[in-house]
Amino acid sequence: MKLPGHSPACRCGHCHNGQGSPLFSLSDISYSRERRPILVDINLTVDIGDFIAITGPNGGGKTTLLRLILGLAAPDSGNISFYASDGSRIQRPRIGYLPQKSAVDSHFPITVGEVVASGLLGTKTALAKSRKKEIVEQELLRVGLEDLADRAIGKLSGGQLQRALLARAIVSRPAVLALDEPLSYLDSVSEDRFYTILESLRGNTTILLVTHQMSRVAAMANRHVIVDHTLRECTATVHYRPED
Repeated sequence: MKLPGHSPACRCGHCHNGQGSPLFSLSDISYSRERRPILVDINLTVDIGDFIAITGPNGGGKTTLLRLILGLAAPDSGNISFYASDGSRIQRPRIGYLPQKSAVDSHFPITVGEVVASGLLGTKTALAKSRKKEIVEQELLRVGLEDLADRAIGKLSGGQLQRALLARAIVSRPAVLALDEPLSYLDSVSEDRFYTILESLRGNTTILLVTHQMSRVAAMANRHVIVDHTLRECTATVHYRPED
């Protein structure tokens, strides 16, 4: 029998090896836009510390899946539940989100430092101004933008902008990090730095990464789901084989 939030091929810790602590689950989720089905009968359980690569064709519903998890859209049917480490249900935890570059207005008059600091808005713990400045500086250092805090985002390269947005997504130490095709428009240097940052977060943060590039991600992700209006979990032990 299929458990709520578990697909027949679910690779969460409970289904795969009898271990693991669920962080959230999507149970029988369906979503449509203008009467056109976007996602149908989606079941997925994500464990604390999972790094899940999400692939699939353009228009298959990958971004919509992230928006449902983030609470930016509501499903037509089904339930999304979040859990504490003891298994009790909780409200949606803090989720860091890096949207597609096309969804960002790079001409908005705001500096790099202000972009990163905006990621602290809505945190439950009030921070002194000096402490907030310190946290922002730490994240700018992590992404290699410590010298660009006062630069307008419209004057950044594509790679610099993505790193600024990543710093914004992780500055609040979120339980979940949702990344929507973050490697688009990156040069090789920025891409290498991006992977290094993801590697440092792996295990301590639950990561959902929408990507078309499985070559490097496969070495870090412990799960791989394919979204094409429905959701299928890949059960292969190897998710990417380089060409000979």
